[in-house]
Amino acid sequence: MKVLVVGSGGREHALVRSLLRDPGVRTVAAAPGNAGIAADAEVLPLDVSDPGAVADLAQHIAADLVVVGPEVALVNGAADAVRARGIACFGPSADAARLEGSKTYAKQIMEAAGVPTADSQTCETLAEVEGSLDSFGPPYVVKDDGLAAGKGVVVTQSRTDAIAHAEECLAKGSPQVVVEEFLDGPEVSLFVISDGTTCRPLLPAQDFKRVGDGDVGPNTGGMGAYCPLPWAPDDLVAAIMRDVAEPTIAEMARSGNPFEGVLYCGLALTSRGLRVVEFNCRFGDPEIQTVLALLDSPLSPLLDAAARGRLAEADPPRWRSGFAVNVVIASQGYPDRPVVGDPVSGLAEASAVEGVHVLHAGTSRDPGGELVTSGGRVLSVVGTGPSLADARDRAMRAVELVRIRGCQHRTDIAADAISGLTLPFRPTA
Repeated sequence: MKVLVVGSGGREHALVRSLLRDPGVRTVAAAPGNAGIAADAEVLPLDVSDPGAVADLAQHIAADLVVVGPEVALVNGAADAVRARGIACFGPSADAARLEGSKTYAKQIMEAAGVPTADSQTCETLAEVEGSLDSFGPPYVVKDDGLAAGKGVVVTQSRTDAIAHAEECLAKGSPQVVVEEFLDGPEVSLFVISDGTTCRPLLPAQDFKRVGDGDVGPNTGGMGAYCPLPWAPDDLVAAIMRDVAEPTIAEMARSGNPFEGVLYCGLALTSRGLRVVEFNCRFGDPEIQTVLALLDSPLSPLLDAAARGRLAEADPPRWRSGFAVNVVIASQGYPDRPVVGDPVSGLAEASAVEGVHVLHAGTSRDPGGELVTSGGRVLSVVGTGPSLADARDRAMRAVELVRIRGCQHRTDIAADAISGLTLPFRPTA
């Protein structure tokens, strides 16, 4: 099988790495890829926002399966364009990808499916926003209705800051913003593979969205993650499948937009039970880097079966024992004004740490061939080990060996889970 992976981040590098270890995969190509992916597989130029270009490339290289990473490609219809050429594609249609492309649409699907989520109000004017904020009270939660690369949400005690975020969203062209009630409790990410009918869960993970230790500072695309969750009850995944994933997939099929790909369920484990924070239509970065680090079965049969409507025939994924921790190294100035073009070194030393591998995200080669930063999140340093503490210690030791001027990373990824500060949860509302 020849697989084309669409995208250029740490998520795509993790997918490429897993597929290259897959005995059923003959060749892996990535487009546009990054400097790290280029060291492992063929990389090709591509405008991922252009569905026709994605389909043309897949046809040109005679791909047997296309795996679409970025949400913008899916929302724009890349999967539809690829399937129209008779090529199997792992990723939802543009209509189904509205689950991520419009938070209002996602709320409508959840209401129809009876899926528990935060109460919310969709607003088109600042006056409506102000009324909704007063209705819910602090902490205030304001979300851009459309795609925002993981940075469209503000959670704040400041009504002024909440209004400012809503104003910014509306000013840049978003027709709507969503104001929600605040959800307490730890958050969990669960990726659910679907062919439109059958669902298969992967391992649950937890990510860290804010830029600074202790969850301070602005939201980012994600500063780290770990899995599995030592504090979670044994029936957590079953509860998420029963109460969230399966009803959503069934409602999407009933409404005429079957969801084929990965449904990213972002959940809060509140004092009142499971609540959906958001749905995404693609693998989450940085969580998938940790999840795939523990995958012990081939990835391609799962993705290919989902793409061809045969997931019920595929074996469920198998997992290695132990834990994985991903610590993201970001550029100076991230997330507001990331500095690019700085040299990156120390990767060989970091990769030599036991149980560690390094995945690239915002990297490229300068005209002289030197590895340099090219984006906000530069690297994912993934540590694995028999315990969560071992995995975290290995990742942190490797991070300290990487050298990038002014770079930043969080030092508290998985720390609360190791110390027992993450609250246990019973998924019975």
